[in-house]
Amino acid sequence: MNSHSKLGHKESIETEKYGLKHALVPTLSLFTSCGTLFCCALPALLVTIGAGASLAGLVSTVPWLVTFSKYKVWTFALSGAMILIAGLMRWQARNMPCPADAAQAKACQRLRAISFYTYWLSAVVWIIGFFFAFIAVHVFY
Repeated sequence: MNSHSKLGHKESIETEKYGLKHALVPTLSLFTSCGTLFCCALPALLVTIGAGASLAGLVSTVPWLVTFSKYKVWTFALSGAMILIAGLMRWQARNMPCPADAAQAKACQRLRAISFYTYWLSAVVWIIGFFFAFIAVHVFY
């Protein structure tokens, strides 16, 4: 194996690690921001629209929801930190080149697009959850 093929293999491994890291963090931030919706935004929305009986049924079916609601400040802090970390990682990688190989470059561009949409979806979901958990209480009641 010559040094050029070793370098190409090393680039391929680094590309895979880059893709995994930059797809995993926005995906985790999406899941944590969805957790904020279940803990705090969904119950507030159900009470706001007058579906308190549905909320009671939901809480009896999913009792750990009460624990999430009890620690909503920590839930939102953790998910917000995850979203900020994902944003910083996206910012640092904004000018990184994709590999020269056409197939790897296409995969790189696809991962960047997925990462972009996942990141912004998680940020929007977090903002909606934050509104219903902390702001809507003062606005509507």
